[in-house]
Amino acid sequence: MLPSSLWCLVSWVWLLSLPANSWQASSLGERSLPKLSSDDVLRLVSSPDPVKNVDPSNPDSHLSKILIPRPPDTDNNTQVRKYIIKTLKDLNWHIEEDEFTDNTPYGRKKFTNVIATKDPKATRRVVLSAHFDSKFFPTYPENQFLGATDSAAPCAMMLDLAEALNPMLDKKLQRIHDGEDDDDDDDDIGDMTLQLVFFDGEEAFKDWTNTDSIYGARHLAEKWQSTYVEPLSKRRLLTDIETELNGIEHLILLDLLGAPQPRIRSFFLDTAWMFDAILDAEKRLGDSGAFAYGDQQSMAPGKWRSYFTPRTDAIANYGYIGDDHVPFLQRGVPILHLISEPFPHVWHTMKDDASALDIPTMRRWNLILRVFMTEYLHLNPKDPSKRSVDDTPIARSMSELSQL
Repeated sequence: MLPSSLWCLVSWVWLLSLPANSWQASSLGERSLPKLSSDDVLRLVSSPDPVKNVDPSNPDSHLSKILIPRPPDTDNNTQVRKYIIKTLKDLNWHIEEDEFTDNTPYGRKKFTNVIATKDPKATRRVVLSAHFDSKFFPTYPENQFLGATDSAAPCAMMLDLAEALNPMLDKKLQRIHDGEDDDDDDDDIGDMTLQLVFFDGEEAFKDWTNTDSIYGARHLAEKWQSTYVEPLSKRRLLTDIETELNGIEHLILLDLLGAPQPRIRSFFLDTAWMFDAILDAEKRLGDSGAFAYGDQQSMAPGKWRSYFTPRTDAIANYGYIGDDHVPFLQRGVPILHLISEPFPHVWHTMKDDASALDIPTMRRWNLILRVFMTEYLHLNPKDPSKRSVDDTPIARSMSELSQL
């Protein structure tokens, strides 16, 4: 991504050059999300274990499988891509591999975006995304760069979210298959699915330019803009859904996450309500004691600090940081960019390894994403097949905290 010291200049240049017809508002617009009950929140934060998928000391965790040098067009990149695909196929997600070649400062390179969709027949989708490649360095030891925050940890968080939400998404699909009402007054929400996009080639090979950066995002945005939805390929075809790009309600991009106490701000006015909603989810979780982890007092109720900078002035929403969302932003897709600003101090250094990551922080991100995305998609966490929420370890822990 473009260094944060340059984002303001680039943003104003972009705003002045933006075609007048490029903005395409979300069809649903700003809306209030239904808040989960405390019992439903407990179900989400309890299962699956929010640590196991992001624990770098666990060789079987998603994070450990991704945390290797993985520049585009390398065997390691292919290995990570295949792991992501297998993980999501095992959860019965529809997988598309968007493979292409492009010119780079080091010649032609092959790139492959991974697109995982829970319900490919849904009319609309919310896209959660991150890049899975690591930055290319030509010589040792820099060529062993791991990119833990950039963006192995965000990718592991996405896989954790898929695992956590999968039972609810499966139940929703079963209700649709059985012809049952989805208990939702808004047809667009009832016919919306979650799509995960793992971009390849986000990093520049040499210097960040319009052609040496975000290879996968540029290719996919252009492809979706020119890919028209075939008749009968969706359950119902709305008049404003003409291309694959038009079917995106919002694109959420994760980047540079996993280090302790990140600072996240709102960049765009049209998704400011989403920023406020995720901030609200964080507050409810923190106040409930859900962030408490071991002897980490900084996560205890009354002691934790928000990761989000509250919006106090409209000017705080202007500008952006160059990243994978830009080609979609330029085509009118509403964007929520969750990126640490300032960047972690380990950015693009050999120190961006497992030691840069903080397990309580990553666990907290998993919980925030689970609650926010469940509420965004109007999912129902109740699952009678599971044991009572009161019997879960985290429920007992939170109950004990409430007695203090």
